Amino acid sequence: MSKIVPLIGSAEVGPLGVLHLPRLWLKVSLDSKGLLADGYPAVGTGFDQMVLDGLNLKKEPVVNYITKNRPTYCEFEAWIKQQPDARLDSASIDKLNEAIRGYNHDDGTVQSVLGENGLPPDTGIRDAVTLNRIDDWKCFHDAVLR
Repeated sequence: MSKIVPLIGSAEVGPLGVLHLPRLWLKVSLDSKGLLADGYPAVGTGFDQMVLDGLNLKKEPVVNYITKNRPTYCEFEAWIKQQPDARLDSASIDKLNEAIRGYNHDDGTVQSVLGENGLPPDTGIRDAVTLNRIDDWKCFHDAVLR
Protein backbone atom coordinates (compact mmCIF):
# COMPACT_ATOMS: atom_id res chain seq x y z
CA MET A 1 0.00 0.00 0.00
CA SER A 2 1.26 3.47 -0.82
CA LYS A 3 1.71 6.21 1.71
CA ILE A 4 -1.32 8.30 2.62
CA VAL A 5 -1.78 12.07 2.78
CA PRO A 6 -3.80 12.77 5.95
CA LEU A 7 -7.01 14.36 4.67
CA ILE A 8 -8.62 14.81 8.06
CA GLY A 9 -8.06 18.53 8.53
CA SER A 10 -7.31 20.63 11.58
CA ALA A 11 -10.87 21.97 11.63
CA GLU A 12 -12.29 18.52 12.38
CA VAL A 13 -13.43 17.62 15.89
CA GLY A 14 -14.61 14.45 17.59
CA PRO A 15 -16.99 14.06 20.52
CA LEU A 16 -14.64 15.96 22.86
CA GLY A 17 -14.86 18.97 20.55
CA VAL A 18 -11.09 19.46 20.23
CA LEU A 19 -9.92 20.88 16.92
CA HIS A 20 -7.09 19.00 15.21
CA LEU A 21 -7.22 16.02 17.60
CA PRO A 22 -8.64 13.67 14.92
CA ARG A 23 -5.83 14.71 12.56
CA LEU A 24 -3.20 14.05 15.23
CA TRP A 25 -4.68 10.57 15.82
CA LEU A 26 -4.70 9.86 12.07
CA LYS A 27 -1.12 10.99 11.50
CA VAL A 28 0.26 8.94 14.40
CA SER A 29 -1.85 5.95 13.34
CA LEU A 30 -0.61 6.12 9.76
CA ASP A 31 2.98 6.64 10.87
CA SER A 32 2.81 3.61 13.17
CA LYS A 33 2.05 1.47 10.11
CA GLY A 34 4.64 3.18 7.89
CA LEU A 35 1.85 4.73 5.80
CA LEU A 36 2.16 8.44 6.57
CA ALA A 37 3.03 10.39 3.43
CA ASP A 38 6.51 11.80 3.22
CA GLY A 39 6.83 15.32 4.53
CA TYR A 40 4.20 14.86 7.26
CA PRO A 41 5.50 14.47 10.80
CA ALA A 42 3.55 12.07 13.02
CA VAL A 43 3.71 14.72 15.74
CA GLY A 44 4.93 18.10 14.62
CA THR A 45 5.79 21.26 16.52
CA GLY A 46 2.74 23.24 15.35
CA PHE A 47 -0.87 22.26 15.89
CA ASP A 48 0.10 18.77 17.11
CA GLN A 49 2.13 20.24 19.96
CA MET A 50 -0.53 22.89 20.63
CA VAL A 51 -3.10 20.12 21.13
CA LEU A 52 -0.83 18.11 23.39
CA ASP A 53 0.02 21.19 25.45
CA GLY A 54 -3.57 22.44 25.52
CA LEU A 55 -4.85 19.09 26.80
CA ASN A 56 -1.82 18.63 29.08
CA LEU A 57 -0.80 15.39 27.38
CA LYS A 58 2.75 14.17 26.85
CA LYS A 59 3.86 13.19 23.36
CA GLU A 60 5.48 9.86 24.21
CA PRO A 61 2.49 8.28 26.01
CA VAL A 62 0.14 9.44 23.24
CA VAL A 63 2.35 8.01 20.50
CA ASN A 64 2.92 4.79 22.46
CA TYR A 65 -0.80 4.28 23.10
CA ILE A 66 -1.75 4.77 19.46
CA THR A 67 1.18 2.72 18.14
CA LYS A 68 0.68 -0.25 20.46
CA ASN A 69 -3.12 -0.32 20.64
CA ARG A 70 -4.19 0.95 17.21
CA PRO A 71 -7.36 2.44 18.68
CA THR A 72 -10.33 3.79 16.79
CA TYR A 73 -10.69 7.51 17.14
CA CYS A 74 -13.36 7.18 19.84
CA GLU A 75 -11.21 4.68 21.74
CA PHE A 76 -8.39 7.24 21.60
CA GLU A 77 -10.65 9.92 23.08
CA ALA A 78 -11.77 7.47 25.80
CA TRP A 79 -8.11 6.87 26.66
CA ILE A 80 -7.50 10.62 26.87
CA LYS A 81 -10.41 10.93 29.31
CA GLN A 82 -8.67 8.39 31.55
CA GLN A 83 -5.47 10.43 31.76
CA PRO A 84 -5.41 11.96 35.25
CA ASP A 85 -3.75 15.22 34.24
CA ALA A 86 -5.67 15.82 31.01
CA ARG A 87 -7.36 19.22 30.78
CA LEU A 88 -10.74 18.52 29.23
CA ASP A 89 -12.86 21.24 30.81
CA SER A 90 -14.74 23.49 28.41
CA ALA A 91 -12.59 26.54 29.21
CA SER A 92 -9.36 24.68 28.33
CA ILE A 93 -10.83 23.23 25.13
CA ASP A 94 -12.27 26.61 24.10
CA LYS A 95 -8.90 28.30 24.69
CA LEU A 96 -7.09 25.64 22.63
CA ASN A 97 -9.62 25.80 19.80
CA GLU A 98 -9.37 29.59 19.66
CA ALA A 99 -5.58 29.36 19.49
CA ILE A 100 -5.84 26.94 16.57
CA ARG A 101 -8.47 29.02 14.76
CA GLY A 102 -6.44 32.18 15.28
CA TYR A 103 -3.04 30.88 14.19
CA ASN A 104 -1.71 32.46 11.00
CA HIS A 105 1.23 31.22 8.97
CA ASP A 106 4.22 33.45 8.32
CA ASP A 107 4.37 35.41 5.04
CA GLY A 108 6.73 32.94 3.39
CA THR A 109 4.48 29.96 4.08
CA VAL A 110 1.38 31.89 2.99
CA GLN A 111 2.97 32.89 -0.31
CA SER A 112 4.37 29.40 -0.90
CA VAL A 113 1.07 27.59 -0.38
CA LEU A 114 -0.93 30.12 -2.36
CA GLY A 115 1.61 30.15 -5.20
CA GLU A 116 1.86 26.37 -5.43
CA ASN A 117 -1.91 26.26 -5.78
CA GLY A 118 -2.21 29.02 -8.36
CA LEU A 119 -3.91 31.40 -5.96
CA PRO A 120 -3.14 35.11 -5.97
CA PRO A 121 -1.21 36.47 -3.01
CA ASP A 122 -3.97 38.95 -2.18
CA THR A 123 -6.63 36.31 -1.37
CA GLY A 124 -6.54 37.34 2.28
CA ILE A 125 -6.05 33.73 3.37
CA ARG A 126 -3.51 33.62 6.18
CA ASP A 127 -4.96 31.20 8.70
CA ALA A 128 -3.05 27.95 9.05
CA VAL A 129 -6.18 25.77 9.17
CA THR A 130 -7.24 26.83 5.67
CA LEU A 131 -3.74 26.95 4.22
CA ASN A 132 -2.93 23.49 5.57
CA ARG A 133 -6.14 22.17 4.00
CA ILE A 134 -5.20 23.66 0.64
CA ASP A 135 -1.70 22.19 0.94
CA ASP A 136 -3.07 18.73 1.84
CA TRP A 137 -5.36 18.75 -1.19
CA LYS A 138 -2.42 19.60 -3.46
CA CYS A 139 -0.25 16.91 -1.88
CA PHE A 140 -3.06 14.38 -2.31
CA HIS A 141 -3.56 15.41 -5.91
CA ASP A 142 0.14 15.14 -6.66
CA ALA A 143 0.46 11.74 -4.96
CA VAL A 144 -2.74 10.07 -6.17
CA LEU A 145 -4.54 11.91 -8.93
CA ARG A 146 -1.79 13.35 -11.11
